[in-house]
Amino acid sequence: MFEDFMTAEILTTFAGLTTAVIVIVQFTKPFIKEKLGDSFVRLYTFAIALILTFIFARQGSKMEGIIVTIINAMMITIASMGGYEMIADPMAQKKR
Repeated sequence: MFEDFMTAEILTTFAGLTTAVIVIVQFTKPFIKEKLGDSFVRLYTFAIALILTFIFARQGSKMEGIIVTIINAMMITIASMGGYEMIADPMAQKKR
């Protein structure tokens, strides 16, 4: 997918932001799950997506731009976590 390391230019794209969220969440998820549990991982993923989207792919400073940026962060969250799991089985309990 990428021929180079992550750059700020790549982070302005949907694929770049999704990849960054996946990498950050997967790298830090064991710590989050240990402290806060499985249910918090989705909120944590959305928070990471929202922060990165506001920094790298903000859609303007007016109310419409802020709303579009939040919606984009939601889309990145769903793509990062697996669209099927979020939409088809939102209350999944993963216990081993």
